[in-house]
Amino acid sequence: MFTETVKPRKPGRPPGPTAQGAAAREHLYSTAIRLIAQRGYEATTLREIAREADVSVGLLYRYFPGKQAVLVALYDELSANFAARAATIERGKWRDRFIFALQTSLDVLQPHRSTLRALTPVLVGDPDDGVFATGTAFSRERVQRVFEDAISGSIDAPKPPLGVALGRLLYLVHLAVLLWWLLDKTPKQRATAALVALTRKMLPSAVLMLRLPPIRRFVVTMGKLISEGLIGSPDAA
Repeated sequence: MFTETVKPRKPGRPPGPTAQGAAAREHLYSTAIRLIAQRGYEATTLREIAREADVSVGLLYRYFPGKQAVLVALYDELSANFAARAATIERGKWRDRFIFALQTSLDVLQPHRSTLRALTPVLVGDPDDGVFATGTAFSRERVQRVFEDAISGSIDAPKPPLGVALGRLLYLVHLAVLLWWLLDKTPKQRATAALVALTRKMLPSAVLMLRLPPIRRFVVTMGKLISEGLIGSPDAA
């Protein structure tokens, strides 16, 4: 049975997580993710996770008091990995930086596709645990910031409020592509690769369209709607 031995703290030793505690948490986390991928989120219980991990339910609760805590850990891991890898983005035009961020997101999520597929109903439709839930705002904001920075840091960045609104809109496009990817039944998700390639080809036309005042107003309005309707925060652009 996987157990964690709590040793008395030596005088002067600062409190904090131990290597053994970190190993116990990782063991429980990986077990929970594996079971969710196999059985689905709703069908997986904490008691089953504890039994599969060969630990007591009490020890599991110590690290993950509920299944939502497992999802929060997953969101944190994936969004942090994405932000770190996206930080290598090269300076250039916003359309190229957006494609880089989009492809980086797909690359980071690829090893976890089976788990995310099992979580699709939760990610899309659950107001408490989904992509736009209040409790997962930290992860959403981390990812959204990457797309906003991809626009604002480009050599052809539109001026505010258009630039900010465009970043939000492209973040939403990115989420739509991820949903397509999760539902993609083609071998090795060839249809998703084709969709990304098609998006890349269409972006130069989008750049030209942004010069038109009606399109610019539309993008700014969409940015406000995304912020207020989906993200749940007042527009600050």
